[in-house]
Amino acid sequence: MPRDGSEVWTDEELLECTTTVPEAPGVMTFVFRPPSGRVFRFKAGQFVTLDLPVPGGNVQRTYTVSSSPATNAYLSVTVKAQKDSVASRWMHENLRPGVRIKAYGPAGHFHLPDDPDGKFLMISAGSGVTPMMSMINHLWQRGEDPDISLICCAHRPSDLIFRRRLEHMSSRVRGLDLHFVVSEPDPYEAWIGYRGRFNQLMLGLMAPDYLERDVYCCGPEAFMDSVRDMLIALGYDMSRYHQESFSAPAESRAELSEFDDVVPAEGVAAEIAFAKSGLTVPCTETDTILSVAKAAGLNIPSGCTFGLCGTCKIRKVSGEAHMVHNGGISDEDIEEGYILACCSRPIGKVEVAV
Repeated sequence: MPRDGSEVWTDEELLECTTTVPEAPGVMTFVFRPPSGRVFRFKAGQFVTLDLPVPGGNVQRTYTVSSSPATNAYLSVTVKAQKDSVASRWMHENLRPGVRIKAYGPAGHFHLPDDPDGKFLMISAGSGVTPMMSMINHLWQRGEDPDISLICCAHRPSDLIFRRRLEHMSSRVRGLDLHFVVSEPDPYEAWIGYRGRFNQLMLGLMAPDYLERDVYCCGPEAFMDSVRDMLIALGYDMSRYHQESFSAPAESRAELSEFDDVVPAEGVAAEIAFAKSGLTVPCTETDTILSVAKAAGLNIPSGCTFGLCGTCKIRKVSGEAHMVHNGGISDEDIEEGYILACCSRPIGKVEVAV
């Protein structure tokens, strides 16, 4: 039981929707309370499973709690209405104050530690900011100055969920450092923040002490894959990395660390075949193709040497190369087999058209 003696809600009792709050285009927060007046007990970052009576039969969907456990009288979830999602569209069209639904949980292992007194770097994309909001709310409401660097990525500024609320919170404490990244600005609106694809350069500018922080990440799978690649390439201690999945929130601790990442290993032998030059050069997996080419006397034009300018773009003929770039190559070029020599490392044997 909570310290005030109130009874704790269990999933035997239906939840009643009390409020709906629009957050961004196609994004709504739904607030729930138990009719009995019981309170919630959960950890910041956990999720609940809602049993939704959609046409054709009930479906169960998991949603991260976006409210703070410090305010345990209510619980909220923030949901984006996906075009092809029956569940989220039903919620937006039918879930109104007074409607009662079945819910299960809370559950999940993507949450703050029991004593969250460290330094945190939270990286999100789209509605992946919802667990971060719960965590930030919790740290903010403790009455202590937190140490949080938050990076939110979205398509446009208008798609940045909780932006105004986060800005208000940041204006009241010194330890909430906000950074927003968008792909493109809104029409007829000035945008002076970061623009483009989130990359290593932005990370270094936003959170120079990222190696000292525990990282929490949530967003589409491809986004989280790119963040992990970025951190691995920068030498981050991945035992301090935590992520939640849009598609399948982790129900066990084992699921939290099962990443199928390609990690170039120091000292592991590799080789690069330069097809046009007729050279095959031995190296290790941590060597870049550009550095090996230069050591062999081959000239690959280059500029920035950290994957931004695109000058060193070459075609990969065969094999696997691990590339972590900073926006200097397009997805179309990658699909056609091109890589940036300055930030590509050979995994085994790789042949390039040089």
